[in-house]
Amino acid sequence: MLYYLFQYLDRNFDFPGAGVFQYISFRALGAVVLSLMIAAIFGRRIIDKLRSLQIGESIRDLGLEGQMQKRGTPTMGGFIIIASLLIPVLLFAKLSNVYIILLLVSAVWTCLIGFLDDYIKVFKKNKEGLQGKFKVVGQIGLGLIVGLTLSFNNYVKIRIYDKPVAGSVVRQLTRYQDLHSTTSTIPFVKDNNFDYSWLLFGLLPPDYTWIVYTLVCIFIITAVSNGANITDGIDGLAAGTSVIIGLTLGVLAYLSSNARFADYLNIMFIPNSAEIVIFCAAFVGACVGFLWYNSFPAQVFMGDTGSLMLGGVIAVLALSIRKELLIPVMCGLFLAELVSVIMQVSYFKYTKQKYGEGRRILLMSPLHHHFQKKGYHEAKIVTRFWIIGIILAVLTLATLKLR
Repeated sequence: MLYYLFQYLDRNFDFPGAGVFQYISFRALGAVVLSLMIAAIFGRRIIDKLRSLQIGESIRDLGLEGQMQKRGTPTMGGFIIIASLLIPVLLFAKLSNVYIILLLVSAVWTCLIGFLDDYIKVFKKNKEGLQGKFKVVGQIGLGLIVGLTLSFNNYVKIRIYDKPVAGSVVRQLTRYQDLHSTTSTIPFVKDNNFDYSWLLFGLLPPDYTWIVYTLVCIFIITAVSNGANITDGIDGLAAGTSVIIGLTLGVLAYLSSNARFADYLNIMFIPNSAEIVIFCAAFVGACVGFLWYNSFPAQVFMGDTGSLMLGGVIAVLALSIRKELLIPVMCGLFLAELVSVIMQVSYFKYTKQKYGEGRRILLMSPLHHHFQKKGYHEAKIVTRFWIIGIILAVLTLATLKLR
């Protein structure tokens, strides 16, 4: 909204300083500062309100050190994140941009799914919360919206450069065309454009690529949002990990939205995607602001209201900048947590059926609880997971040159 206001003032009244709102860097800085301020100023009030409504976490005794001390800690703190995210984006971003609209819808959509889960747990006193099938239906619905939008919206394009004419030394004169395409990027490969039409294996014409791509979007959104949800098990882990991933996505979005940087790095240029940087900045600021209250010992938990939203937003961000194939590296912690649960449950069921007694691979799943069972303090676990997350982020950015 501020963007349109100052654009109007600059064009019609030559208002001093109004032109600075045209710069992505300035608006991204404003978004991150405002998101931090909102979280810092209103976070405490939201926590007090949650406490007065007796919206506290019900803790099951899993035999973990310090676990029962957290009983009654306010949950649904994801409202702090969503408020700190949406307000700066609404103020500083171009609201007509298709990527911003898609990301706003994704944030609200996944937040509502998480809220329903938390509401059932807290107010209906049902520890199971929203049934898994309904969560999956909600995630599939978002996947359909994202997949169809990225497949058919006329403003969603990538720029493909024609091969330079033999003997030409002037790269600036190389011809290009903006194509409506679902092409993505393969990490660690020199000629790294991946066309989803290849997955049709010639059985269907390329016009049906949108079906495959939409299924991929559904899978990625479901996997990443559930991975973030599972990771949110100890103080500061999910929020801190999301900060690292958000920063990484912000850098990738900035490079992909700048024609010169994209040409220099030989990566895909995505027109109209610069506004994603502002969303990433607000996302990082919101997570850092929430971390102020969620770090050990946590004064508030984000609940599914926050964790499902974080994962959903991260997935849609990666899809929007065509870096979804980097998710196994960039979101490696989420992946490890999710796989640890799948392996533990599958192995337990298999051994129970075969031997009559369920056996475990880990002392406890998800993975962070395994280390708690081994006697590590949760603050140490979180710090070391953050370090691993930073290493994965560096490796993700290194794929820009390591091919």
